[in-house]
Amino acid sequence: MIRAVLLDLLGVVYDGDTLIPGAAAAIERLRDAGLPLRFVSNTTRSPRGKIIAQVAAMGIEVTDEELLTPARAAVEWLRNHDRRPHLFVHPDLEGEFSGLEGGSGNALVVGDAGEGFNHASLNQAFRALAAGADFVALAVNRTFKDADGQLSLDTGAFVAALEFASGRSPIVVGKPSPDFFLSALAGLNCPADDAVMVGDDAESDVAGALRAGLGEALLVRTGKYRPGDETRFDPAPTALVDDLAAAAEWILNRAAA
Repeated sequence: MIRAVLLDLLGVVYDGDTLIPGAAAAIERLRDAGLPLRFVSNTTRSPRGKIIAQVAAMGIEVTDEELLTPARAAVEWLRNHDRRPHLFVHPDLEGEFSGLEGGSGNALVVGDAGEGFNHASLNQAFRALAAGADFVALAVNRTFKDADGQLSLDTGAFVAALEFASGRSPIVVGKPSPDFFLSALAGLNCPADDAVMVGDDAESDVAGALRAGLGEALLVRTGKYRPGDETRFDPAPTALVDDLAAAAEWILNRAAA
């Protein structure tokens, strides 16, 4: 039986500043059924407050405790390991890491730096690793759907470059890290195998959730989805559905069983 639902945001609930048709009603149906929701976004450009305000402007209320982002997971990791961040992230995200300046060691934190990805900044990050900083990646997504509707390089390509140059493997704190999915379920009194994930990324959202032990993971044909994605990664999606509205119908049919 399904007892909790994890939802990606970008590509599942909205595209850019546009709500995906049927998404708001689907979320309302899931809430009305008494299913606890967690929104697990892999965005590494926008701060939490901006994400919550963005979806609120679309008519969807998301509370602070319902939203999990890689930045929040990274802050927890930095505190637990007494590290101060050497940030290689988008300027909009830097405020999420305030108050962490007093750690006993350094950690390079890599996110989507946008136009900040260039040789000079990558080399500075490489030198931080060479000097012994821990290597923390907010996410390792290969691509994202850009404002023009086409796919663009995401953070994973630049993380891979630093990994190749340094010979160091990163600690990934966002999707597809199992800890990220399990952290989203913490406090819901729901075993992982009673939870379902809905996402548009067959690798990070779907295969990542299933490897973390979630019982079901649905891939939607919205957002960054491209035909054939459902066969490209292992484990494969539990089901391929048109959109969040279809995913909600699928979930509710099984939650009531």
